[in-house]
This record gives sequence, structure tokens and C-alpha cells, in this order.
Amino acid sequence: MSFLRQVLVNTLAIVLAMVFTRFAIAQQPIAVGSKTFSESHVLAELSAQLLEAEGFVVERKLGLGGTLISYEALRSGELDIYPEYTGTLIRAVFNEGDLDESGLRQRLAEAGLRFPVRFGFNNSYALAVPQSVAKALDLKQISDLRSQPDLRFAFSHEFVNRDDGWPAVRSLYQLPQQASGIEHTLAYRALAAGQLDVTDAYTTDGELAVFDLELLDDDLELFPTYYAGLLVRDDLPPEITTVLSRLEGRLDEKVMQSLNQRVVTDGETPAAVAGAFLVESGLTKELQMQDSVLRAVTRNTLVHLKLTALALFLGCVIAIPLALGVARYPRLASTLQYTAGLVQTIPALALLALLIPVLGLGQPTAVLALFLYSLLPIVRNTLAGLFSVDPLLKAVAESLGLTYRQQLFRIELPLAMPMILAGVRTAAVISIGTATLAAFVGAGGLGQPIITGLSLNDHGLILQGAIPAAALAVLAEFAFEALERYAVPAHLRGS
Repeated sequence: MSFLRQVLVNTLAIVLAMVFTRFAIAQQPIAVGSKTFSESHVLAELSAQLLEAEGFVVERKLGLGGTLISYEALRSGELDIYPEYTGTLIRAVFNEGDLDESGLRQRLAEAGLRFPVRFGFNNSYALAVPQSVAKALDLKQISDLRSQPDLRFAFSHEFVNRDDGWPAVRSLYQLPQQASGIEHTLAYRALAAGQLDVTDAYTTDGELAVFDLELLDDDLELFPTYYAGLLVRDDLPPEITTVLSRLEGRLDEKVMQSLNQRVVTDGETPAAVAGAFLVESGLTKELQMQDSVLRAVTRNTLVHLKLTALALFLGCVIAIPLALGVARYPRLASTLQYTAGLVQTIPALALLALLIPVLGLGQPTAVLALFLYSLLPIVRNTLAGLFSVDPLLKAVAESLGLTYRQQLFRIELPLAMPMILAGVRTAAVISIGTATLAAFVGAGGLGQPIITGLSLNDHGLILQGAIPAAALAVLAEFAFEALERYAVPAHLRGS
């Protein structure tokens, strides 16, 4: 009897431990990421919704700006899962064209990663031209482009810079044309408008049929196979990998292209397309409820306000005292302005990418970048306001025996206040606009629908981010105007 009781107690303990473990894992948010193009969004949503259907909590970080950002985010722990391609890992990440499957597994293991799930399709690169151009010039393979030097080439920015992209194509096929960079989905519109002749494409893109594009045969076999799958961290709990393994082999090229086409031409969201596919495939029982437009706009606006407010606060509490401290020393003041101006010349995306190794993905990186961009207008206007104070007033104050501190806070600072507030106002407007790029590093905000809308050619999504961002900028102008009327005497405002 005691033996049976012990067995029951042990069994109950094991069951409770399993339930507790599952509950703990389910409450730990699983960060699922994607790149900017529509297929990556759909594949990420398939993974996220399948996990949510099993009770796991998922945090989406969609629309990340490129392969290396996504890959490094995974390595650093900012992401747990994102869709990737074997060819991209071999050529763009590890830069080893002769890496086989065994070698790829080994290199991923060394990086603390795995590629446990493959969807079942190959999405390789290809060069696309309008069918009308292909017929008129008898273009069938990439080699045929060699005799058409006047054709206009533009490729996605990543393809332009990847070793297995345009540099390899141009070298292997000895093409004479020059190529510029363009956002991937915009290239299709440029082809349709007759403004472009050749661009890069993915073989499962939904736009291929929509825009009547011809894929040129890779006759020298440059592009490797790009099998799509899920790249995950090696420490991802096995319960999660088991759920994701249900996606193994579920998609072929034709099915993936049809899903992409539903996003591109039918205006469905990646979330809706992914949810419908999961239900149709029997992987989930019902469609998940999607956020309303109002709720999504409200959430993104609040995040946007948080990013800009934190950056502006840091800018004020650091830049203004710093400018006040160096105002007496012309060389230091000039050096401070020059340094702040130098930061301002760094492109926003480049600055975000440079900060990722320091802070990782997410809001801290975005706030630091916005803070750095706010330095120049605040520093410059603070110093300009102080330098514009009439020297005669300073001389009178000094002759009255006022200390430098008293002169600064009783005379110079009040007189400089309109200029300082103008600098803060400028910094606020810059931060509101620049914060839309924060979505590239998974920080969210109003840039999220803008970037997603650009990727999906969805004007409605673009407006969901653009209109509130513009409204915030206008409200910021009114708010600072009211603050100036309250904080600055009328005679100092010139009214």
C-alpha cells in the first residue's frame, strides 16, 4: 500500500512539475522577429500564432532592418526566433560559398543557434524584368543582359551590398550596367511604371504575377538554394521547438507564392493570411482576434510618445547644463557644437545599427539615438541665446557685484530662454520624425505601420503611422508655443 502511495505521490509530483514548467515557459515572452519584406512577415506570423494557440506568450519584433540586424539580435538574446534562409546564412552571414549542410549546422552550433524547422520551399534570388521588355529584347537568361548596356538596373539595398548579390552577378556575368539601391517593393512599382528595367526578386514573391514579370534563367548557376526555415537560439525550450516543428514541410513554392500574393494584391494583412492558413491546415482550430485599427494606432502612438519624451528629457537635462557650463569658454563651446553637429551628420539607420552592439535591439537603442540627435539644436540654441545677451548688461551686472552664477541665473538665462525653448522645440519635432525609424530595431512606435505598409504596399498602414506622427509634430509645436507664452515674459518674446 505504501509502495502504491509512493508511486501516486511521485506521479503527481511529476505532473505538477510539468504543469509548472509549462506555465513558467508560457509566461516567458517568446520574441519572434522578421525582416521587412512580406514573406518574412507571413512566416513570422505563422510561428507566432501557432505558439499563441498553444498558450505561449509571444512578443513580436517585426520589420527589422536587414539580415545582420536580425541575426545579431538572435545571437544577443533580443530575439528567440526569426525566419531565415540557408543560402542567406551561408553566403551573407558566414560568407562561405562552399559550406554544406553539415558545415552549416556546425557553424550555427558554434554561434549558439539552430535551424530546426524548414517550411519546405526554396526561395532563391532571381533577376526580374517586365515581360514586355523580355519579349522585345529576347531576354531569357541573365547572360542576355550583357548585350543590353542601356537597361536601367536597381536592386534592393541588401542585394546591392551582399557578396552573393549584385557584386557577384556583375562579376560572374560580366555585365556593363551600373545599379542603384531601392526599397524592394518600390522596385516593383518602378518596373510597372516603366521607370526601371531590371531588379532582384525572390522566386516566391507574390508581385511576380501581379506585375507580369519574367524571371531570367540563372544560366551560370550563381544563386544557391535558399531553403526557408526558422532560425532559433540553441537554448530555446524543447516544448517550443516541438510546437514549431508542426510547420515542417507545410509550404511549397506555389503555396508560399499564393500567400504572398494575398498580401500584395488582396490587401490582407500577414497576420490574417497566416491565421487563415493555420486553420485551413488544421494546425489551429480558430482564427485569432486581431487588434482593431484604433487600438493599434493608440498603442503605437503611446510608444512613440514614450521614445520621444525620454530622448527629449535626456537632451534637456544633459545638453542645457553642458552648454551653460562651457559658455564662458569659447573654444570648449565651439568644440561642443562641432561634436553635436558631427553626430547629426550620421544617417539615422547607420546610427541605430552602430548602437545595436552596445544596447541591443529595442527601445533603449532608439532612445539613445534620438537623444544624440536632439543634442545639436538644444546646444546650439542655448549657446546662441547666451551669446546674444547684451555685453553692456553683463558689464553692469558685474559692476554691481553680482557673481557669475547670479548673472547667469538672474540675467543671462532668462534673456536666453526664448532661444533655448526654440532649440528644445526643434529637437522635439526632429525626434518625432526620426522615431519612425526606431521600428527597424524593434522599438515599435508609429514607424511600425509605416515600415510594414511600405513592405506590403499597403497605403492604409502607411497612413496609420504617418498621420499620427504628423499630428504629434503639430501638437508639439502648439505645446511649446503655449509653454513659451507661460514661461517667457511678453517683452522677451517680442510681443
